[in-house]
Amino acid sequence: MSMIRDLRAVVRPSRPTLHKSGVRLDSGAYDTTRDPATPSAVVDCAVYRDGARVHTPAPLTPHEAMRQVRRDGGFVWIGLHEPTESEFSGIASEFGLHPLAVEDAVQAHQRPKLERYDDSLFTVFKTIHYVEHEQLDANSEVVETGEVMCFTGKDFFITVRHGGQGSLRGLRHRLQDDPELLAKGPSAVLHAIADHVVDGYIAVADAVQDDIDEVETEVFSPGRKGTPRGTDATRIYQLKREVLEFKRAVSPLLRPMQLLSERPMRLIDPDIQKYFRDVADHLARVQEQVVGFDELLNSILQANLAQASVAQNEDMRKITSWAAIIAVPTMVCGVYGMNFDHMPELHWKYGYPVIMGVTVMLCLGIHRTLKRNGWL
Repeated sequence: MSMIRDLRAVVRPSRPTLHKSGVRLDSGAYDTTRDPATPSAVVDCAVYRDGARVHTPAPLTPHEAMRQVRRDGGFVWIGLHEPTESEFSGIASEFGLHPLAVEDAVQAHQRPKLERYDDSLFTVFKTIHYVEHEQLDANSEVVETGEVMCFTGKDFFITVRHGGQGSLRGLRHRLQDDPELLAKGPSAVLHAIADHVVDGYIAVADAVQDDIDEVETEVFSPGRKGTPRGTDATRIYQLKREVLEFKRAVSPLLRPMQLLSERPMRLIDPDIQKYFRDVADHLARVQEQVVGFDELLNSILQANLAQASVAQNEDMRKITSWAAIIAVPTMVCGVYGMNFDHMPELHWKYGYPVIMGVTVMLCLGIHRTLKRNGWL
């Protein structure tokens, strides 16, 4: 049990931090997707026996690795990146993978889920990567998504990755550094991947929170004359779309993690199963954050639109006020511009200054009244 107590420290020795300042996740989390020298989709194929990697003089093929496992015991861990149907068909046949799961693994763009097929479990995770940007604008991409699909069997573990994010190379190396953990078999690897993915969600959620705080500050910060200056609604809407993409990765995964932590399964070691509860708890916290982000962005968007409406009303009131003031001299000039010979005060020597004075007084009176009522 002492080994199990160290499980979290081995799987995640330090929680990755991720922020707009440029700090990235731990090394290996987002490295290259495939070695250019690799001739196929198989990124790595190794046999693990008694918690240690079995070293061979030459790289093993999946068929050779499985033959060793059936002869000497242990389990095989195969990592693939975006395999084609022809590349994956041989592996699927070798390990007896269900055709429906194989189809999902090849085509990708799947919803996070957990499915049981005879002697294997098929799990889909969506990986999330925060895209660094100096300034959030209407075209900014905030999150990038990828997929990690896992086939868990009694003596094999197969990962199929899609997208440029979510490399498991660093995670594999950390697991190899703890033989006692790997001795628990494929279920220990499945937990490590689930914990790794959810920790990535936590880091991305912290970074997205900073973006939302920045937008919220811009919407409610005072501009000229103490009025809210607001921000571009398209920026808020773009951020809301990215949060929705985040939500699609997080929310569907909660039920599979709860099943793995609560329901006994033949392929999941009982000592490992209890640690899925910790992953489910962290995932539930992230889901609450993401739901809160969505609701907060709705409120910010409504507030921004309301501010724009208020600003337009303010502008219309000012225009109307000045139109009312200008109407007085317009009316006077219109009356005395008529071509009649007999008009009051038309030939009076004080007529002009009196009319001009009355006009100015009326304009000033209207201006003072409108200003006192907050229209100007």
